[in-house]
Amino acid sequence: QVQLVESGGGLVQAGGSLRVSCAASGRIFSISVMGWYRQTPGKQRELVAAITSVGSKNYIDSVKGRFTISRDNAKNTVYLQMNSLKPEDTAVYYCNVRDSFNTYWGQGTQVTVSS
Repeated sequence: QVQLVESGGGLVQAGGSLRVSCAASGRIFSISVMGWYRQTPGKQRELVAAITSVGSKNYIDSVKGRFTISRDNAKNTVYLQMNSLKPEDTAVYYCNVRDSFNTYWGQGTQVTVSS
């Protein structure tokens, strides 16, 4: 069984920063891609950022230059540093981890940006 534990969400004013973290544990093998998705009510979950095992990164256009994804392979942990936050970044952020066999999701952490 695999567990993904997310932390770091919260409430911040526009222009502020937050960092969310996701630690994977349990029977997980050769993690390939780790990423963050977000979802708001009535909308589809969208990929925000992803990072491969060798450090290649991609971002949704709306967060480029503001968000940075990173990972610690030794700790099976992925981070998302979010700077210059905007109200439109408000969403539930979900961690996503893929290993050799499966895809796993975190429970979600709320990020709220007030104007």
